[in-house]
Amino acid sequence: MVKEKSLEILLRIQPRSSRDEIAGIHDGRLKIKVAAPPVDGKANERLISFIAKTFGVAKSGVEIVRGKNSKLKTLRVFGLDEEAYNELLSKYR
Repeated sequence: MVKEKSLEILLRIQPRSSRDEIAGIHDGRLKIKVAAPPVDGKANERLISFIAKTFGVAKSGVEIVRGKNSKLKTLRVFGLDEEAYNELLSKYR
């Protein structure tokens, strides 16, 4: 059986932004702004939707591995390899 490729991504989240966007690299982490507030998991839900759309994967393929209640998070994205991730990041460096 072939395992699906996945990649862990280190993030810094800024909730309550005016819009959802990638805001560059901050202290070695990808900085993501999300419009939702950090209340009742709304910012996490918005983050998962944004990451799924950005990387072209299903929402079910994005999971928060560490930091559910923190601005510093680690996500695992299934169906994403390091080459595709680095290609996208090159736009923000």
